[in-house]
Amino acid sequence: MSSASRRSGRPPSDDDSLSEYRRKRSFEGTPEPEGVGGSGGKSGRGQSDALSPHEQMASSGRFVVQQHDATSLHWDLRLERDGALASWALPRGIPLDPDDDRLAVRTEDHPLKYLEFHGTIPKGQYGAGEMTIWDRGTYEAEKFEDAKVVATFDGERLSGRYALFRIRKSGERADSWLIHRMDPPPEGREPMPEALRPMLAKKRGKVPGDEADWAFEVRWSGQRVLAFARPGDLVLRDPDGAEHQAQFPEVRRAGRAMGSAEAVLDGVLVAFDGEGRPDRERLERRLEPASDSTVRRRSRDTPVALVLFDLLYADGEVICADPYEERRERLPAMPIDGEVWQAPAHHVGDGSALLEAGRRRGLAGIVAKRLGSPYRPGKRTDDWREIGAPR
Repeated sequence: MSSASRRSGRPPSDDDSLSEYRRKRSFEGTPEPEGVGGSGGKSGRGQSDALSPHEQMASSGRFVVQQHDATSLHWDLRLERDGALASWALPRGIPLDPDDDRLAVRTEDHPLKYLEFHGTIPKGQYGAGEMTIWDRGTYEAEKFEDAKVVATFDGERLSGRYALFRIRKSGERADSWLIHRMDPPPEGREPMPEALRPMLAKKRGKVPGDEADWAFEVRWSGQRVLAFARPGDLVLRDPDGAEHQAQFPEVRRAGRAMGSAEAVLDGVLVAFDGEGRPDRERLERRLEPASDSTVRRRSRDTPVALVLFDLLYADGEVICADPYEERRERLPAMPIDGEVWQAPAHHVGDGSALLEAGRRRGLAGIVAKRLGSPYRPGKRTDDWREIGAPR
């Protein structure tokens, strides 16, 4: 067995460690580097040569993490090792908290030129989709074995000590690994809050008299949700804690625009009619239980949008205590995707004018939010006020 095969935990190849990489690709149709010639993962050793204990344990070199927007969004971690790149696909990206182990799927070795590769892999080719370089740098491994790697990374975004280890459980494939952060979280990082409930508004009949101290938004008729966005994952929870992401695949797909950003956002799922007005009956049909095929058909025939109006957590920082105007200013900077994810403008002052404009369009009304107010999860406070449109 070759030295590369011993380290990867896979059967020996018929050629070198890059033969599987080449077998999966048609280089006439992909811009990826071909990786021809050389010893692949052998570094000049004969196939019968053994690694010394020191060589099995220690290693250093370059690494790259590529964000791969393919059939599903994921991140590819590649470590330079004996003339090739040992590679893992990370469906949920790099964990920043020691208690957040994430799946890492061992894939075929890649050529060293992949350290610089980015671009579009055409449709119909293996791994079709957009690939960008998320981070790169160097690493020092204190252990590099068949089933475990322990390394310290020095990059702009990936830094610190991590372990990659193969998991062996009944029914699982041998190439399933986990990636675990061994260092404490980055200084100042707070974990994403899991048990949040939406802040609620009190109903009031009139626009506040001191309009300059308030922001005003359209009151959207729909299903209130909090969106918990993590790398490669999106969960939509209603005020009772029930999850709805499976019923709205078009919203979940748009969540990939968030990339590796982590956020908790407040908003409403809205189905619009032909005039661009919220249609509660259309939304109710989307909320009904259905098979996967029916859900997909409904998503095409009656699409919904996630209309966002607040940001509660962003990249390791809980910002519920910040004033409303500061949270709202940060929202447009989030990578929110076009028609399916929207963050409509809010209006400071001019509540009466917005209320009248909504009445003419047949909208339900507006919500007034005190500029300096914090976000109080699960509370109904007078800092937020629902004001119905006059008839």
